[in-house]
Amino acid sequence: MNKKRKSAVEKIILYLLLSVIGLVTLFPFIWMISSSLKTETEMFVFPIQWIPEVFHWENYEKAWKMTSFPLALFNSLKVSVIITLGQVLTSAMAGYAFAKIKFRGRNKVFIGYLATMMVPFQVVMIPQFILFRKIGLINNHLALILPGIFTVFGVFMLKQFFMGIPDEILEAARIDGCSEAGIMFRVVIPLSKAALSSLAIFTFRWQWNDYLAPLIYLNDKELFTIPLALSTFRMENLTLYTLIMAGSVISLIPVILVFLFTQKYLIQGIAMTGLKG
Repeated sequence: MNKKRKSAVEKIILYLLLSVIGLVTLFPFIWMISSSLKTETEMFVFPIQWIPEVFHWENYEKAWKMTSFPLALFNSLKVSVIITLGQVLTSAMAGYAFAKIKFRGRNKVFIGYLATMMVPFQVVMIPQFILFRKIGLINNHLALILPGIFTVFGVFMLKQFFMGIPDEILEAARIDGCSEAGIMFRVVIPLSKAALSSLAIFTFRWQWNDYLAPLIYLNDKELFTIPLALSTFRMENLTLYTLIMAGSVISLIPVILVFLFTQKYLIQGIAMTGLKG
């Protein structure tokens, strides 16, 4: 077998393997859509009935009306967008400082800041809850937004990207009399659209799916985000699984749309910042 034929066979095997893996990862999503169109009894039939005999579209109507779903969608959108914009801004400023501004102890400060990624949220959630209660942020979206706009991951990601920007470009801007803020916003930011877009996508997705923080800080149903709204289908003696599935499908639509329109920037940003896996 010559090298070209061997290479073609290897590619075919690789593509088949990736296709199988892709289908396996799609099964939970397909099952969720299928379950959202069934009755509660049909959902637990085994073997799994992938295509329901009757499509119960009323599950979507019930999920939409029973939990003030439009308000929950608005709350999730508001919190996610504000946190995403704030996190991109703060991460860009801190990442630029660590990557391009020389100051005493820069590397030590960055390593210390990076080390905080190893501290899980469960360790700090009680002290944070006590602090927020004392300053009156409980049952307020600010309890989600204020800590959410700062992220170690975002600083690390953008720092890695900014380090790849030639210093000669920045020095030329300084010679022209541009301040550090001007260099960042007029030079560095326009050159970093891919990395910024990637961070924005990651942040929006993480915040949209966040359940623990809203569960801790929000009490009023008028403030509930999508994950909390879905949890209201789980009652004391009854869990409406089909409505949970229908609500989950609805909640995925904004995330899927964001990914479809920005996947090009996501791939570019990951490749250019050296984040792989």
